Amino acid sequence: MASIKFGTDGWRAIIAEDFTFANLDRVAQATADFWTANPIPGTTRTAIVGYDRRFLSDQFAARVAEILAGNGFRVTLTDSPTPTPAISLAVKQQKAIGGVMITASHNPPAFNGFKLKAWYGGSAEPSLCQGVEAQLDTTPVQFTPLAEARKSGKVFVKNLRKPHTSALRKLVDFDLISKSRIRFAHDALFGVGAGCFDDLLAGTTCRITTLNGEYNPGFGGINPEPIAANYGKSAAWLKRHPQDICVVTDGDADRVGGMLGDGTYLSTHVINCLLLQHYVRNRGEKGRVVRSLTVTGMVDKICSQFGLPVVETGVGFKYITAEMLKGGVLLGFEESGGIGFPGHIPERDGIAAGLLLLEMLAVEHKPLGKLLAALEKDYGPHRFARIDTRFPVEKRAALMEYCKTNAPSRLLKSPVTDVQTTDGVKYTTADGSWLMLRGSGTEPILRIYAEAESERKAQALLKLGMNLMAQIK
Repeated sequence: MASIKFGTDGWRAIIAEDFTFANLDRVAQATADFWTANPIPGTTRTAIVGYDRRFLSDQFAARVAEILAGNGFRVTLTDSPTPTPAISLAVKQQKAIGGVMITASHNPPAFNGFKLKAWYGGSAEPSLCQGVEAQLDTTPVQFTPLAEARKSGKVFVKNLRKPHTSALRKLVDFDLISKSRIRFAHDALFGVGAGCFDDLLAGTTCRITTLNGEYNPGFGGINPEPIAANYGKSAAWLKRHPQDICVVTDGDADRVGGMLGDGTYLSTHVINCLLLQHYVRNRGEKGRVVRSLTVTGMVDKICSQFGLPVVETGVGFKYITAEMLKGGVLLGFEESGGIGFPGHIPERDGIAAGLLLLEMLAVEHKPLGKLLAALEKDYGPHRFARIDTRFPVEKRAALMEYCKTNAPSRLLKSPVTDVQTTDGVKYTTADGSWLMLRGSGTEPILRIYAEAESERKAQALLKLGMNLMAQIK
């Protein structure tokens, strides 16, 4: 039997290798056992189960529902592929013990996954994931066939996209967006976000074009991740058909990316900064800003200008969720396009982020390019770069120890002022540049991140990171 470990955001594996019905049974039963052994006051013995557009996702989700029903849970199962944040919202609204989302998010088409959602409607904290792992194979798998479970009222099949749509309309100034006449494209990357903006903005003056919205479990030959490498065809379309903005969502629609209306790449870091400034300057809101270690330093500069405290976390939205649950948070950001909005759910939501970008444009009445130019004028240029390279998992600890104990005194002539080792190793310099090395939570991959004032310097920092890696490899 495969060794099952939860990574940064759930358990993921290749379909028909480790992600099989047999292994899914083990994980679902362990989840049921954990929830049974650890009831949460104020919740009901209800679980939410959703799925994305990947190969067999609907059948995997049905199997999870059968097992949870067989263990005495009342299950709400989505009636169609559904965004992950809609599952999280349903957990919160129904006061459920938790939820399961069958998705591998942005991973290649060969993968599928099991995302675990906690009772508060957000990413499961590490202790919950570890608790489920500890329950693996401790009891026999129990299940009730789906037809029987539905007939007896143990499983309810329901559309969970509609409640999510209603909640999003309340999150923004929907009347303003409705009258804005914004022309925008949505690149769904063949994921579950397809059609969400059409539903949200039906009957408004906004003109929406959905790109890559068809059902395609092979994702058109790309990985459904909001990065520039996957935007080629959509960028070409935008050059021929200019828009005000193009919003991009990943495979399960919990993360956001984007392009300018002419197809120019819009980084997730810039989106974070645009929304932060919009929340503070246009919406007049305050609070703590939570960001992961790999988010641009421009966020800190904006917070400094407006007197907002910044909380830095490890990589993984579960750490941001933990801060959001404490209260007093304005926004939560991660490098990969995950943005959390308190008052909605303590979870990232790519559809919500896209809708708030539309609100920002409706308020500003300025082209997106001018807003970007103003950001750089106010806070200086910030150029981010990252490479992922294969590196043996068994040598990772030695590399991190080497980087920790052999920290350079300078990076590109600027003194190193801080060395952080909470999640990988990150060096920050006096001029605000930084370099970070961190291992993937699920693969034999080393991620090297860098930020500097120019693309040339950012690439030079990546080269220094590769040189550090070579000391152990």
